[in-house]
Amino acid sequence: MSSPVLTERQRRFLEASRVGHLATADAGGMPHLIPVCYAVEEANLYITVDQKPKRRDIPLKRIRNILENPQAAFIVDRWDEDWSRLGWVMLRGPAEILHGGPEHDRAQALLTERYPQYRAMNLAGLPVIALRIARASDWGDL
Repeated sequence: MSSPVLTERQRRFLEASRVGHLATADAGGMPHLIPVCYAVEEANLYITVDQKPKRRDIPLKRIRNILENPQAAFIVDRWDEDWSRLGWVMLRGPAEILHGGPEHDRAQALLTERYPQYRAMNLAGLPVIALRIARASDWGDL
C-alpha cells in the first residue's frame, strides 16, 4: 500500500537507490550526518544498527541524538555529469528507536531482503531507527 505522504515517483526513486544520508541533531542543535542503508514501507523509513565495527562502550551518536531530539531528516540523491539527470528526495519527521516487537522484526526483515550483506549478520537483537515520514519533498529528475 502506498503512503499518501510519498508520491509514486518519490517511492520509485527511493526504492531504486541504495544509500541515503540520515541527519540528526542533538539537544543543542549540533547536526550529525551519516550514510545509511534503508528500507521504506508505507510512511516509515527504517535503518538498522548493524554489526559493522563500532564503539560498543557508548551508544551511537545517531541514537543519542534521536533520544535527545527526535526530529530527523533523510535524503537520497543522484549525481550525474549530465545535470539534467540530477535529483533528490528528502524525508522529514520524528524518529524513534525500536528495540524489539513486531515492527522491529518486520523492519529487520525488510532490510535483510533489500541488502544481501545483512544476511550474514545477526540483526535480531539490534535496534532499528524508524523515521515517521511527516513530509517528503523532491527536486529534479526522479
